[in-house]
Amino acid sequence: MSKVHTVRQGEHLARISQEYGFTDYRIIWEHASNANLKKARKNPDVLLPGDRISIPDLQRKEESCPTGRRHKFKAPKRPLSLCIVLQDAARKAMADTSCELRIEGESHALVTDDRGMISCALLPTAEQAALIIGEPAGDAAIQIRIGHLDPVEEPSGQAARLNNLGYFAGPIAGFSEADNKLLFLSAIEEFQCDQKLTVDGKCGPKTQAELKRVHGS
Repeated sequence: MSKVHTVRQGEHLARISQEYGFTDYRIIWEHASNANLKKARKNPDVLLPGDRISIPDLQRKEESCPTGRRHKFKAPKRPLSLCIVLQDAARKAMADTSCELRIEGESHALVTDDRGMISCALLPTAEQAALIIGEPAGDAAIQIRIGHLDPVEEPSGQAARLNNLGYFAGPIAGFSEADNKLLFLSAIEEFQCDQKLTVDGKCGPKTQAELKRVHGS
């Protein structure tokens, strides 16, 4: 009998799938009982706390093989990657820039490509990462919370994307649109101006779509 999982902050579908014994999150994402959620969220990596996901029963699969021989079976698995794009204050790609990315205590030396992007394989259970660009004094690092990006339709998701793009919309932890009204409004207007959108301070469907496009998710 299928179960229902209520999404908690920081969870994405790959992490949830592993918790229930699935090696490929698409089995859950493509299940008919999750059609409405898939339509609403569109991206299994960007869920909202409180979303409800139906977890189907694991299906047993049997294969016939001759005895006396060794057989190899490969379980389907969808690899995960953490991708980050670096831009300077003028929003130009920081190409060919040396970085150190620390994921759950494991360090990776990386160099950005011509788009300013770095990419690193990621375990579904990873929750925290830290990025060091070049050789900053004091080993200062940018902290990254994996899986904590809310959908772009939510004010918390809009603020997080604006912050990531350099438009300060207010602190994300426990974000409240009412408590950060002026910062949030100013960030939206600045983004709209830069992207040549109608500047009205409202993050409506057109601004959301552009915010999602520029941010990359």
